[in-house]
Amino acid sequence: MPGGGVEWRGAVPVSNRFDDPYFSLAGGLEETRHVFLAGNDLPARLRPGFHVAETGFGTGLNLLALAQLAEVPLRFTSFEAFPLDVATLARAHAAFPELARLSAQLRAGWGAARLQVGQVTATVILGDACETLPAWQGRADAWFLDGFSPARNPELWSDTLLAEIGRHTAPGGTFATYTAAGHVRRALEAAGFSVTRSPGFAGKRHMSRGILR
Repeated sequence: MPGGGVEWRGAVPVSNRFDDPYFSLAGGLEETRHVFLAGNDLPARLRPGFHVAETGFGTGLNLLALAQLAEVPLRFTSFEAFPLDVATLARAHAAFPELARLSAQLRAGWGAARLQVGQVTATVILGDACETLPAWQGRADAWFLDGFSPARNPELWSDTLLAEIGRHTAPGGTFATYTAAGHVRRALEAAGFSVTRSPGFAGKRHMSRGILR
């Protein structure tokens, strides 16, 4: 899988394409746990076959954090336009030694149709999510909306794509995201979610979370 082009700020890879870090400079794993796991009320909702979907695979950190807490078989689907190569993944994963066993599993299967990471069976769908997500036949119980920031990667936060997120969410399904941008919240409300703002991570004032009405 080709890399998307990164530079490094310490242990944190930064996309040259979007000039945005792949995870928080203040603590990527802690951010994932706060925003995406707690934001979707995980692990309390997890059951066998629970399906998490994600926009923006990046380094796979969200998958690794989910796999760390998963005690039952789960499904995971991620949409990624600019996959990183294994060497870049390995350098990024080195920042999280507690995830070493799981990250080794991720890298060992990188490029395969399915990845098995702990209890999680993952599929990474390559290509522009504006094209691949509408064609997807699945529906998620929880969404991690983790593209680069709306200001730098607006296509991944468009009204049209967020409407597709709603259409591909199971009844009672949820989303969580680090952004509290007004246009994103309004688009998710229009997509059928009841949206709330919650305290963000590491001094960030707000994040967004919601449940399908």
